[in-house]
Amino acid sequence: MFEVDVTCRYLQQIDYFKRESSPQSLCRYNYVKSHRTLCLSHTPPTEQSSTGNKPSPKEGAPQQRASMAEEVILLDTWVSPFGMRARIALAEKGIKHEHREEDLGNKSDLLLKMNPIHKTIPVLIHNGKPVCESNNIVQYLDEVWPDKSPLLPSDPYLRGQARFWADFVDRKVFDAGRKVWATKGEEQKSLMEEFIGHLKTLEAELDGKLYFGGEKMGYVDVTMVPIYSWFHAYEVSGNFSFESHCPKLVAWAERCMQHDSVSKALPSPEKVYQYVLQLRKRLGIE
Repeated sequence: MFEVDVTCRYLQQIDYFKRESSPQSLCRYNYVKSHRTLCLSHTPPTEQSSTGNKPSPKEGAPQQRASMAEEVILLDTWVSPFGMRARIALAEKGIKHEHREEDLGNKSDLLLKMNPIHKTIPVLIHNGKPVCESNNIVQYLDEVWPDKSPLLPSDPYLRGQARFWADFVDRKVFDAGRKVWATKGEEQKSLMEEFIGHLKTLEAELDGKLYFGGEKMGYVDVTMVPIYSWFHAYEVSGNFSFESHCPKLVAWAERCMQHDSVSKALPSPEKVYQYVLQLRKRLGIE
């Protein structure tokens, strides 16, 4: 009964190997009837170890995954802070990818196919499979390429804290900032105070650190720093200065800008301001 089980397992391995092996591989199967045991040996045509040991099917699988892992596409638009997060994470990890600029007024069929629920950018397409929402994308990249500039802490508690502050940025900072440039008068003044309050809360979390991630950029830094490209638009729209209210946060942003991954991902503040100005005109604010 034991030998039957062994044979079945080897048969399963052969079936797997036939499906997974490359055309260049030379496989030899020897059925040793005297021992009623099925043996499998795999000999690559170009090399063989001095000991005569042959690589198993499992040893060949990672090579296939590695070649597939380079099929990365990012659907994005230049002004989106959320798209900037994905761009920074890809650059930090040195992941080769294809960037496709989306016209949100005329969304591509690929975008609508890959994100049929929200129909928004950014969308990361890895081996034909979509990953939507910016923070999901950053976390996904960190999990698939963990050895390249890890962004999330390895400690579970610190990882949970990082996710908390990234969520704070999305729910409080970005939402309040959008309201600042989209309003005027007394309403804008009240919203601006709320916005600055959220920034001060975030600034306190730095607590003397170079980055939110500690000695190097991490998940919260990647989540927050894209808003720096919008600072000028907020200041002009709300008639206030970030430097006077949140000097440590401004210093942190300037430190982040020294990274090529950030400086190349963030557009010109003046260009962003001109974009916001057009939005304000459409809303009848200007």
